Amino acid sequence: MTFIEWFIFFLVIQVIHFAGTWKLYQRANREAWEAAVPIYNAVILMKIINRPKWWVILLFIPVINQLMFPILWMETARSFGFNKRKDTAFVLLTLGFYLFFINYATDSTYKLNRSLKPRTALGEWVSSIAFAIVAATLVHTYVMQPYTIPTSSLEKTLLVGDYLFVSKFHYGARVPTTTIATPMLHDSIPTAIISEKNTKSYLNKPLLPYLRIPGFQKIKRNDIVVFNWPVDTLVHWMDPSKGTDFKPLDKKTNYVKRCVGIAGDTLEVRDGYVYINGKQNILPDRAKLQFYNRVYSEKGLSTQKLLRYTDKEFERKFIINFTSQNQFEKVMRYATNNPKKIKDNQFIITTSNEGIPQWIINGYRLDIKEISTKIRKANITDEIAAKLRKDSEVDSVVKVINPKGNKGINMFPQVTNLSWNTDNYGPIYIPKKGTTVPLNMNSIPFYERIIDDYENNQLEVIGEHIFVNGKKSTSYTFKQDYYWMMGDNRQNSLDARSWGYVPFDHVVGKPVLIWFSINEGKIRWERLFTTVGGNGKPVSYLIYFLIAVAGYIGYSFLRKNKKKVS
Repeated sequence: MTFIEWFIFFLVIQVIHFAGTWKLYQRANREAWEAAVPIYNAVILMKIINRPKWWVILLFIPVINQLMFPILWMETARSFGFNKRKDTAFVLLTLGFYLFFINYATDSTYKLNRSLKPRTALGEWVSSIAFAIVAATLVHTYVMQPYTIPTSSLEKTLLVGDYLFVSKFHYGARVPTTTIATPMLHDSIPTAIISEKNTKSYLNKPLLPYLRIPGFQKIKRNDIVVFNWPVDTLVHWMDPSKGTDFKPLDKKTNYVKRCVGIAGDTLEVRDGYVYINGKQNILPDRAKLQFYNRVYSEKGLSTQKLLRYTDKEFERKFIINFTSQNQFEKVMRYATNNPKKIKDNQFIITTSNEGIPQWIINGYRLDIKEISTKIRKANITDEIAAKLRKDSEVDSVVKVINPKGNKGINMFPQVTNLSWNTDNYGPIYIPKKGTTVPLNMNSIPFYERIIDDYENNQLEVIGEHIFVNGKKSTSYTFKQDYYWMMGDNRQNSLDARSWGYVPFDHVVGKPVLIWFSINEGKIRWERLFTTVGGNGKPVSYLIYFLIAVAGYIGYSFLRKNKKKVS
């Protein structure tokens, strides 16, 4: 919806409010016209229901207002004596239109000094929960959002199992485009346990235009950023012809990556390392790039030996004698590629570093043996690779790099004459707001999605000619800044090399704190309450947090006892 459409919608709401409440205003010794004046009518309503005026602000905050409207419907009904459970049920089930019945079909009397305290324990509980949800939704939407790390794309800096607080105000809190959505849920309600799939947590209409509250910080190179995955609109993002499934901007999947290139940069990846404007990008010391390496050892390199250097992302091989199909199916859930058959019912199975769980081995009585192979593939940092090279049992460590000129799969943009891959990519220009670029058949694959999807133009390519909004165009000026997001786990990260630019309007926020971290059921105590940014080894501020909580509890206890004495 455009701003004009929203203005018309706002006026319709005002008309409905006036039609349903003007007599109630009169019964509360107010003038009927006061129910018709936008915003002012809300201020007067707060006086009538004996609630604070600042509640009016909550009525104009998207998502929060949909929580406040039912509260105001109930409070208005109760202010005129309709405070029974059936009245509450009617006002909620009719989406507030029960007030029309009270307004026109009753001679209700205004309760000037009604008690605001809930009449029952259940009512008090419901009231407390309602305002807790309002407060939590306000913080979650506009201030700080909890987020979890599901993948290893930023391994070393952020680990799988880290729980973050993501600041919305650093880059500016974005006003939700979806106006009707379940509070504190992203794009779905977890109903898969009772049905085949989850239920959408929002309605596609009506939608607000994009709006962002000004932030106090701009995105800098190497910032870790949470953003909405731009290509989430497409069901088959590699093949748009297979159909689309529209998702509002704020309901696209959340991703977290490192911003290695900002608007106006020219970026290139050489042998896995990023170069910006011709110079190698220097990462913060907490960031540790990882690459796949082949570790050679004529004696054979055991898992125990490799675990001295890393516990992340390396291959393990097992020889298994299967005695049943059930055994085979259970084990194959942990295989990383096709098993190699040695002889009847005996296979070599390749797994990740986690191997095959002991409960599977014991429960299914597997005849299993791990083998120490001469070649082990491990995803490790350059520092770990250097240490392995010094090990007397290791013959060599070779980084696995896709050479320049070898065309990779699923590379952005999908152009047949570009021989780019994840290790050798670019150079590519990152668009900047206000910059004009030429449009031709060579450049359009880079900017097609920007012009059409991200900046909402009508784009047509007819023969050798390009039309933007019906006009033949040989150039285009960008309306917003774009960014290049990549993972530190360079060869195990689905990032901008596959799907391209991230528009600024897709930026969600900046991770600032790891408040909890868990790995295979064990808490990583050293990571609790550590900052995401900064240099040097992360420092936990958990003890300071616990001291602050203890101090607050002690202060509250003393204050409560002091009141009892007085």
